[in-house]
Amino acid sequence: MKTRALAIGISSLALALTAAGCAKDDTSTTTESGLKLVKSGTLTICTHLPYEPFEFTEGGEVVGFDPDVLKIAADAEGLDTEVIDVAWETITTGEALNTDQCDVAAGAMTITDERAAVMDFTDPYFTATQALMTKTGSGISSLEDLAGKKVAVQDGTTGADYVRENAPKDTEIVSYEDSSLMQQAVLTGKTDAGVNDNGLLNYFVSQNPEVEVVTEFETGEEYGFSVKKDGNDDLLTAINDGIASDDYDTVYEKWFGTAPAE
Repeated sequence: MKTRALAIGISSLALALTAAGCAKDDTSTTTESGLKLVKSGTLTICTHLPYEPFEFTEGGEVVGFDPDVLKIAADAEGLDTEVIDVAWETITTGEALNTDQCDVAAGAMTITDERAAVMDFTDPYFTATQALMTKTGSGISSLEDLAGKKVAVQDGTTGADYVRENAPKDTEIVSYEDSSLMQQAVLTGKTDAGVNDNGLLNYFVSQNPEVEVVTEFETGEEYGFSVKKDGNDDLLTAINDGIASDDYDTVYEKWFGTAPAE
């Protein structure tokens, strides 16, 4: 037993030394303009992929509307941008920010009271509604038509909440981890319909004529970027300046084909 205890003690010491040797270096910094960053010279962005056209991978690089809007602020501050893919729940709970995985969280994220309690939001940068997508010519035109049918939603989204609150009680709700799986469920006929944000689904429909958006639901939602709670007002200001700039209009038209509504 003493030999076993000694072996365990040595093993524990080795693990402790290994952990100490692998400790993450503190690369955080504060810019001359007061922006607190987790990595010097870089605006680090957390998102959850894919969510076209807001953020997705193309040619091995993360692209989309959200990274382009945040790049306006980064360019103005002389910063590079780096996008990392994390679990959606770590974004909506503020965990990704609180553990210094990133400086700003993005993901076509609706501003809600619950989320605003754990992170600070920028000014709204996009107005969204929920949309109902079906196979083209399905005959479904409303939530009421989903009685006894299957509808796909994405985990942890306001669209999923809307369906649970408003769909007929005998509707079978099938929840998927990401938007791509949710959209494919409708496209391949695994579900009869899907509900998610209109920007996402309208873009998907434009690429896939086998499906269509049959109606939208006015939910008064607005997207915001978020930073650590009570921790980075200067970064909020920099991003808000980018949202208010003419460069924002250029980025919006690049991804949605029209100028933003006044």
